[in-house]
Amino acid sequence: MTSLNIFVAVTARLLLVALFLPFSALDKLVNFKQSVGQAAEAIPSRSLAMFMIVGGLGIEIVMSLAILTGIADRMAALILAAYCIVTAIIWKPFWRQPGFRLQGPSRGRETFWDFLKNLALAGGFLVLAFGATATGLQRFLAHPLASSHPYAVADRRDI
Repeated sequence: MTSLNIFVAVTARLLLVALFLPFSALDKLVNFKQSVGQAAEAIPSRSLAMFMIVGGLGIEIVMSLAILTGIADRMAALILAAYCIVTAIIWKPFWRQPGFRLQGPSRGRETFWDFLKNLALAGGFLVLAFGATATGLQRFLAHPLASSHPYAVADRRDI
């Protein structure tokens, strides 16, 4: 049963970060100019757009690795949750799309679903950061850089 527990923990964490590491991070590296160009559509300054892409790349790699290894994984999850919310607001502004409709063809509705997916992913990271109980925030604030020890085989209710 121990191997199954570890397998489930690893799989859950891999699924949470798979969008970022390797896929989004790799896309930013391979298509850096296009990534900056896309960012420049939402951010007026090209140098700020480049800074945002490089910063996003760093967040995607470092925070994903922290979640996978369990090193300061709660803080990493909180940072990725914020990252998902910010990227939803900056790059998925469905409210700016012309002709947003609930029925029929609507580009705004497609962007709306992408926006909601970003928020849902943020929710998954928040559960990882704070746990699924009402005392999770207090525990996080007491030890924000603590590891959740995701691969420990002993029962760790005090985390």
